[in-house]
This record gives sequence, C-alpha cells and structure tokens, in this order.
Amino acid sequence: MNGARNQAHDGVRQGRNDVPDDARHDDGRTGQNDQTGQDGQDARNGDPRDGERAVLEAPDINRALTRIAHEILERAKGPEKLLLLGIPTRGTVLARRLADRIEQVEGRPVAFGSLDVTMYRDDLRLRPARALGRTDLPEDGVDGRIVVLVDDVLYSGRTVRAALDALNDLGRPTAVRLAVLVDRGHRELPIRADYVGKNLPTSRAETVRVCLAETDQRDAVLLRGGQR
Repeated sequence: MNGARNQAHDGVRQGRNDVPDDARHDDGRTGQNDQTGQDGQDARNGDPRDGERAVLEAPDINRALTRIAHEILERAKGPEKLLLLGIPTRGTVLARRLADRIEQVEGRPVAFGSLDVTMYRDDLRLRPARALGRTDLPEDGVDGRIVVLVDDVLYSGRTVRAALDALNDLGRPTAVRLAVLVDRGHRELPIRADYVGKNLPTSRAETVRVCLAETDQRDAVLLRGGQR
C-alpha cells in the first residue's frame, strides 16, 4: 500500500507475515478458517464441499461491492477523509476492492489498509493459540478520518467489537462505520452494519463461506448445512 506504515503498540502487533487463511479463528460465523486436511484445501481453493450451495456468485459480489462503494462515497461526501480498514484476511481483500472502485469513480486514490484484531478478541482464554496478522495504516494514522471497517461476514458481532477496541488504541477517528459483504444475523452484541452486500437469513447450524479470487481462486458465497 502506497504511503502505508506498520503501526505497533501493546495490543495490536504488526510487521509479521500475512496470516494463513486457516490460522485465523473467527467468531464462529463461517467455519472456513479453521479447516485442515482435505476440507481445508477445498476452503482455500474455493471448491464447493458436500452440501454447499452458492448464494452469491462473482457477478453478484461485483454488483454488491460497486453499490457499497457508491454508498460509502455518498455518505462521506467525497474520498478525502475516508480510510477503509479491512479485517484480515478476506476483509482486507474487500477493502482493497472497494478502494479501487471509489478511485474509479473519483479519479483519485482513497486510503485503505488492514486492522488485525487478534489480541482484542474476547475468546483468547478459550483458544489462546493465535497467529497474528498485520495492521497497516496511512502515515497520518486514523485521527480525523472517517474509518470504514470492512469484513466478509457479520455474525455475532464479536469480531467487530474487537476491531473497535483495536481502533481505539490507534487514535480518534471522526466516525467509524462498518461494511460487510454478508450479514447472516444472530447478533450477540448491539452492532449493526452501515453497508451490507447481502442480508442472508441463516440458522446457527448453517455455515457461510466467503471465497474471493485473491485467496480462494474464485468469487462466491457458499452456504452449507442446517435447517431454518
């Protein structure tokens, strides 16, 4: 990222290699990042597994991201103060795509980066073995910025809560907003997305897997299992 630097502080640790897709534990929202063996191989290459069906394909994802980019830009009244921060791994990919779309509209780049939330998760004592991701910010940080946190799936809200805590240690934005590709419901905290690609009603027994070409060789949102 042009003009980006690694931010280091007591809670969020940076400067490490990117986290493998199967090393980041989510808040139980997808079930994709803890896969190993053959299922893990399928998870990384985007191939459907038994019982999975596509609820979004590449054209649907492209349209959703284009719409979200326009909504972000309209609400911010321009790209000058915008900062898109993706939550690794797929949130970072989505933040970059949104930044590219906004640049296409405005004819000038918009700041984007990544925000690792590993050390702020509330389940560290239950699953303490965690690989750390990267936090990349612009040189001038987050102060006075309109920060848009970007993630692939919104489920319990605990990952977003961790992101808010991590962001609080980095500075004081003017505003913080949330963009997600999929909102599958079942919130456990009072958190709501400002920009949503698709609202997807699910049961807790179902898993939602987001595949992106940059990490999984295809674009798709796959749903598996459970009874609604």
